[in-house]
Amino acid sequence: QVHLVESGGGTVESGGSLRLSCTGVRIEFSSLDMAWYRQVPGKARDLVASITVRGTSYYEESVKGRFTISRDDAKNTVYLQMNNLKPEDTAEYYCKGATYSKDYWGQGTQVTVSS
Repeated sequence: QVHLVESGGGTVESGGSLRLSCTGVRIEFSSLDMAWYRQVPGKARDLVASITVRGTSYYEESVKGRFTISRDDAKNTVYLQMNNLKPEDTAEYYCKGATYSKDYWGQGTQVTVSS
């Protein structure tokens, strides 16, 4: 069964950094466009950053200059480096892998930024 497994969440003070990882299991990772989303209770899941199979990246406006998405296909892993974290970045973070026909989601990892 295909899995995406996230790790790296936690609690950090405002201004701190975290690096999230998402590793694919039983999947041709290099064929996936990858993305990170985040969700707070009662709100929709929002796109934070994405990276295509060719390495083209996109960032939501509020994280530009602070977050960096990258991928290592040899390790079946996508990363989200988060610097200068703010309390408003507090959310459950999910990775998504997409082919032309199907989306795969991880189980989520909680990020909490204290002020």
